[in-house]
Amino acid sequence: MSASPAAPAAISRDPATGQQIASHPFATAAELEAILDRGQAGFAAWSAQSLEQRANVLRAMAAVLRRDREPLAALATAEMGKVHAESLAEIEKCAVLCDWYADNGAAFLRDEPTSVADNKAYVSYLPLGVVLGIMPWNFPYWQVMRAAVPILMGGNGFLLKPAENIVGTAALLAAAWRDAGLPEGTFIAANISREGTSAAIADDRIAAVTLTGSVAAGRSIAAQAGQALKKVVLELGGSDPFIVLADADLEAAVDAAVASRFQNTGQVCIAGKRIIVEEAVYERFVALFCERVQALTVGDGREAGNRIGPMARQDLLEQLDAQVRASVEAGAQLLVGGKQLDRPGSFYAPTVLAGVEPGMQAFDTETFGPVASISRARDADHAVELANQSEFGLSGNLWTGDHARAMQLARRLQTGGVFVNGFSASDPRVPIGGVKKSGFGRELSHFGIREFVNAQTVWFDRR
Repeated sequence: MSASPAAPAAISRDPATGQQIASHPFATAAELEAILDRGQAGFAAWSAQSLEQRANVLRAMAAVLRRDREPLAALATAEMGKVHAESLAEIEKCAVLCDWYADNGAAFLRDEPTSVADNKAYVSYLPLGVVLGIMPWNFPYWQVMRAAVPILMGGNGFLLKPAENIVGTAALLAAAWRDAGLPEGTFIAANISREGTSAAIADDRIAAVTLTGSVAAGRSIAAQAGQALKKVVLELGGSDPFIVLADADLEAAVDAAVASRFQNTGQVCIAGKRIIVEEAVYERFVALFCERVQALTVGDGREAGNRIGPMARQDLLEQLDAQVRASVEAGAQLLVGGKQLDRPGSFYAPTVLAGVEPGMQAFDTETFGPVASISRARDADHAVELANQSEFGLSGNLWTGDHARAMQLARRLQTGGVFVNGFSASDPRVPIGGVKKSGFGRELSHFGIREFVNAQTVWFDRR
């Protein structure tokens, strides 16, 4: 196997100051060969362990995460700007995930009987091999663990290619797995270049691929995995609708909309990005929403009291600002924010755009940062029409006091999930994934753990 020469290193910078944190060399072709060999050895050792042994390692990992939560959180905040309290919450969420799969994973993977008479046929769920995980920067621990934990519980190995600005957090996560007792080589974090990633996908030592990232990245990785005839799961962009109908609890809906949109400085795939409000309560909602947004405190995530941190990279801020400016030029009303703050670092003011309509960038494209767009709907049917008028279909939110109507409307929303009178969240008890250009396949729940296993039929004495 060979890989083309890569740039010498990935650079991580503190987005609150712009200062360089570290330089991480990319793996050479020879180093990638050694990594893939280590992955094969790790997979062989791990796949031989029983379901109960795997569960015990997951429980140990939960304990390690809780023990080391402060240094783990500190580096996440330094590398991508996450507010410290959110970094701590992310690590606890990963620990809960480990505990949940430790308690439930074996039941999803044990041999399953069939309706064939006399118990002569059953299905086994067997590991595939080493899965390559291409992961983003916005949740440097949760995104990785959401993919890796069920994959590992299934007996597979996991090779992590992290985003270039969070290589340090990936290394800490790999060290935590070693402390938890995972065999050497079963979870590897490697700073692999784009060319090296392509070489790994084509290599027989990689069995499958999972990606969380952009639509463009999804197209590229899916094409490469398809060429290599390998399973792939994609969780791509999202521009989730947040529908508020006239009979909703308006105060609760406003609070949830602010929390959903501005969590993690707005850098969340399943955030309610397109807020669609029924006409009868539109003006009141907008007033309350702007009032809450103007109260948000912005600053370094290491400083107590700040609700919004810097955006992860300056180029992402500039892209977001261009989307806001284009939307305003197309007729959107800029009510709050709409500019980079005059201070060191990549800080963008929490922003509210109202009167947003199809054809504007804030409606048609994913805004990945602290920008909320609000659209007016004539009625519930128009709200659903606007919600579906998107190339994305990750999740959606629906606020109404009529649960029966909510169930009917939910079936009409073209999304992988619908959250009624609450905002979207990923939870190990339910699957997450999208439709349309938000990708395919599912993570979490029993759906996620069975994405990367061989459902092997065993049938005795069939004549």
